[in-house]
Amino acid sequence: QVQLVESGGGLVQAGDSLRLSCAASGRTSSSYVMGWFRQPPGKDREFVCAIIVGGIRTEYADSVKGRFTISQDNAKDTVYLQVNSLKPEDTAVYYCAAGLSWYSEKYYNTPAAYNFWGQGTQVTVSS
Repeated sequence: QVQLVESGGGLVQAGDSLRLSCAASGRTSSSYVMGWFRQPPGKDREFVCAIIVGGIRTEYADSVKGRFTISQDNAKDTVYLQVNSLKPEDTAVYYCAAGLSWYSEKYYNTPAAYNFWGQGTQVTVSS
């Protein structure tokens, strides 16, 4: 089992920055992939970014490339999402997820490929 707890969301203005955190506990050493997804109001959950196999590779959705950065601190078992130049369309509940298999690594942008999820943190961007 892996437990994930997100934090760092809030209400900000367009152009602002936030750093979201995802603290992991449990079988964290088994995680192949740590991903961030988001779910805008009334829409499906969508891929944001992922860090794969201990940081060897990172992947981003086109909509956030150049503005969002994923990183991890293995000593703290924490994954971070630095979000800059926020736009109103970034408004969503942001979720952290852990994938434990090669399947997660291959299908990193698919919610079904992840085994564990956090409860989410709300990010609201006003114009």
